[in-house]
Amino acid sequence: MSAAELPTLTAALAALTARKVSSVELTEAAIARATAAQPRLNAFISFEPDLALAAARAADQIRASEGATHGALLGLPLAHKDMFYRAGKVVTCGSRIRRDWRAGSTSTALARLAEAGALHLGTLNLAEFAFSPTGHNVHFGDCCNPWNPAYITGGSSSGSAAAVAEGIVFGALGSDTGGSIRLPAALCGVSGIKPTYGRVSRAGAMPLSHSLDHVGPIARSVADCAYLLQAIAGEDRADPTASTRAVPDLIAALGGRIGGWRIGMAQGYFDRDLAPAIANALDEAARVFGSLGARLVPVHMPPLDAINAAGTTMMWSEAASAHHAWLAERAQEYGAQVRSRLEHGTAITAIQYLRALKLRGPALDDFCRRVFGECDLLLVPTHDQPAPTRADTDLADRPEAAAVLGALTRLTRPFNYLGLPTVSLPAGFDGNGLPIGLQLVGRPWAEAMLCTAGDAFQQATDWHLRRPGVS
Repeated sequence: MSAAELPTLTAALAALTARKVSSVELTEAAIARATAAQPRLNAFISFEPDLALAAARAADQIRASEGATHGALLGLPLAHKDMFYRAGKVVTCGSRIRRDWRAGSTSTALARLAEAGALHLGTLNLAEFAFSPTGHNVHFGDCCNPWNPAYITGGSSSGSAAAVAEGIVFGALGSDTGGSIRLPAALCGVSGIKPTYGRVSRAGAMPLSHSLDHVGPIARSVADCAYLLQAIAGEDRADPTASTRAVPDLIAALGGRIGGWRIGMAQGYFDRDLAPAIANALDEAARVFGSLGARLVPVHMPPLDAINAAGTTMMWSEAASAHHAWLAERAQEYGAQVRSRLEHGTAITAIQYLRALKLRGPALDDFCRRVFGECDLLLVPTHDQPAPTRADTDLADRPEAAAVLGALTRLTRPFNYLGLPTVSLPAGFDGNGLPIGLQLVGRPWAEAMLCTAGDAFQQATDWHLRRPGVS
């Protein structure tokens, strides 16, 4: 068995366990794919093949040792968004300001992946300071969509989604403040989980909006994401917002049945102005869930435009606060688009911010009562229009930029504000041959249920196995 025949993280783990492939072989294949794809995709910011190979050799020795214990991800080559701190290493955050900044500590998420035995191949491109949904980056160059480099990857976790979609690595960490895991996962044809707010520690991850930031995995399948989320989730003294709630066995949730589960089909907001290809993908996904024994039920949506607006207010104001000193002293070092968005944040009043903050709890209670009183999981699109081109969204600080960028995350941002767990699944292709993504949304702490349902969908479909240039 060759490394090229292993499309998913779970398949690679099975092959490693059966000793049908070595970690060195997997890592050499990842290095070769990264080297070949980098000129076309620009997915990496830093690349450490020699260190990865040394770690792979050590992983193979551990697996060869009789009776040796090891982590669940031993020997798997991964790479991560360049905003997760690693002690002594440069972490650019996709910015000019931090181009040469070295972290003094390692993020909890990276440390937990290392404890599980995962390898580190390099750091991945992202929107500057994770503050754009397109994937443009004026400092390190745009990350390009593997299905067609003329189109956006989605952002801000652009390199994470592109590297997984291209088959370079088996998984990658991303962050999600308004859709930055789910949107690039959708537009690149892979899977991504934004867990419940507080499920994963954010210690050592660059902050953008402390009330909305989530850390989670991007991988080819929901099963792959489950393995990564299992490794990084849980309480952490270094992050007071990390929940002490016990983490369920997400791996055990895979392969479960969803017969009798109620899948909610949104009436209002999420079904508004959908492109025909996306509406068709949603209908087909509903048919698949129905064939698996789920009951499809219509669910009327609360007034989500107000929730979306409140989320935007919180994100912009908290981002402006985080960047206040640099805006005053180093404004010229930001790209025009990010600087413009941060400056808009400085104009938000304390009254506006506090109103948005005060609405959050009641809005969550209302959503759970009205939506999850009618269904177990909600099925909605991740995006309402096909992926746009990089040229059409390269707007810098032009007046229309705010509206265009806000529209890209209209269907994802409400779940950051509400803090609800959400998985994005590949579910088809548009007329340009670009992937389409759909979201499954659950109650707080329902990650296991999402993994069961997402995995069941992917057992019945093959969208997650399609690869650029192959299918």
